[in-house]
Amino acid sequence: MQTFKKVTAETTIQAPIEKVWKYWTEPDHITKWNNPSDDWHTPFAENDLRPGGKFVSRMEAKDGSAGFDFGGIYDEVKLHEVIAYTMGDGRKVKITFKEQENEIEVIETFDAETINPIEFQKQGWQAILNNFKKYVEQTNN
Repeated sequence: MQTFKKVTAETTIQAPIEKVWKYWTEPDHITKWNNPSDDWHTPFAENDLRPGGKFVSRMEAKDGSAGFDFGGIYDEVKLHEVIAYTMGDGRKVKITFKEQENEIEVIETFDAETINPIEFQKQGWQAILNNFKKYVEQTNN
């Protein structure tokens, strides 16, 4: 079994846990924040949020030059606390939601893949997390 290097991206969001959780897990919201930059988007997402449930998000460059399906199977789902899953290539991801005062700390730890430099991967995951923070804090509904 391959051992992967663990990488962490994190952010702190000024919003209640119910909103953070809803926006992280509902496909209608995922399609609005799940991209590392303005030239990428997620035109499609589906999510069966339960242990053994599957999820997929279609990530594409807006100019059509690149695209891929990002998905996996959930290993653990603890409401408002933890989401853990295994990607198709066997790598693991764990997202922890820590509630403090009027903010939520979102910590995402993932197994790095072996093709791209680790710092590049960390920047990409962090950029998506930053976009999530911006979306949650600027959207009222």
